[in-house]
Amino acid sequence: MTSLLPSPTIRALILAVVAGVACTFGATAASAEAALLVEADSGRVLYAENATHPWYPASVTKIMTSFVILKAIKEGRISFDTLLTVSDNAVAQQPSKMGFKAGIQVTVDNALKMLMVKSANDMAVVLAEGLSGSIENFANEMNATAQRLGMTQTSYVNPNGLPADGQITSARDLAILARAVIRELPEYQIYYHISAIQFGKRVMRNYNTLIDRYPGADGMKTGFICASGFNLVATASRGNRRLIAVVLGARSGMQRAEKAAQLLERGFTGGGGLSWLMPTLGTVDSLQPMDVGPANLKDQICGGNGRRKRAPSDNDEGGHAGEESNSPLALMAGFQLGPPTQGSLLGPLTPSMAPMVVYTGPTRAHAAIELASAPASGEHKKKPRKSATQTATAPADKPATTDKPAAADKPDAADKPRATKPRVAPKGGASNANMGAGILPSNSFQPTSADGQAAPAAKPKPKAKPKPKQPVAVQQQ
Repeated sequence: MTSLLPSPTIRALILAVVAGVACTFGATAASAEAALLVEADSGRVLYAENATHPWYPASVTKIMTSFVILKAIKEGRISFDTLLTVSDNAVAQQPSKMGFKAGIQVTVDNALKMLMVKSANDMAVVLAEGLSGSIENFANEMNATAQRLGMTQTSYVNPNGLPADGQITSARDLAILARAVIRELPEYQIYYHISAIQFGKRVMRNYNTLIDRYPGADGMKTGFICASGFNLVATASRGNRRLIAVVLGARSGMQRAEKAAQLLERGFTGGGGLSWLMPTLGTVDSLQPMDVGPANLKDQICGGNGRRKRAPSDNDEGGHAGEESNSPLALMAGFQLGPPTQGSLLGPLTPSMAPMVVYTGPTRAHAAIELASAPASGEHKKKPRKSATQTATAPADKPATTDKPAAADKPDAADKPRATKPRVAPKGGASNANMGAGILPSNSFQPTSADGQAAPAAKPKPKAKPKPKQPVAVQQQ
């Protein structure tokens, strides 16, 4: 049977042209994107484009933050139950964050869950200061770990990825880090694919939209700042095979998810098409770094060009109509890394687990956690009915209710600090589990007077000629 492939001579000429295209495209990488697909077990590179171009990591930094913390737990330096205190420095971090006030305490376990699902910048600082005493000391640990792993293009100055000139990495280094997480911390993989967390009445889904929407997706982390564009390190498993996809510089949250899904799908199903044009790429460690400055996409992503009606954020799932980003290399390899289409690889959201309850304060027993989360599904839909006496004694201009969640339940409450009103305890006392999670039981209503003090029950007005065996009417105010 005659081979459909061209002769070795023709193939060599075509490969030379492809190499030239790669060099030309690499020269404009600052306005392009980076993409990398790697086998987790072997480290073999299945696809690479601008994989060694320096890039601002944004919140994918938190993969390293969690790695350092989990390694410290494994080594006995700290435990999941260790209580950490929110500092003024943590409060000052920009969103996305939980928004807790200074002095609030949280366990390492809860802080890690908030870090990886909510991408909470304040929790990154809480963890860093809790383990190393300061952001600077923790950054030194991060850099020492990066050096040990062979992440030669990476440097850290903070644990959350907020904009900083010295915070740099590459798709190559992020894939190396992802492989280390998989190989060195197999017992802690749950932290990288939690579907959602619940704090009080609030449920926060993972920003990684591949989770529960792409078959086999099991990690890891998203990231966004204007200079980096939308970044994603994604992992997925099928059978005994696990792949790592890195996408840097996408134009929206949905676009980065679609591109990562396309890379993973091509890796699982085989190259096909013209993938034979791509030369053998070796392992991720062997990729040669580029000696250039980091790409800066601030003007394209956040510039005042009128394309966006609102400021972009890490959970932005929109896209720009008509955007194309297929490069010659991607097309030749059979990787069509275009914008989201009707044939999306991302299916409907099918939660694989219930939201994990997170809370402030010490570690709780499982029963207390269940009690804290129980009212969240429907409590707000069924408000207690007020009696005639309660209606008569409550101020007309401001209902006396404690149904609203505490300010700490709102992730950005720390941006504009406001005083928290004291809660009125119901008769018999609210359970500690409910109070700690920012939930009050539905029977916690208690009427108050205009000065904020508990008001006595209203007494019926005397009648001139009381009639026996008839109820006394209560006048509503």
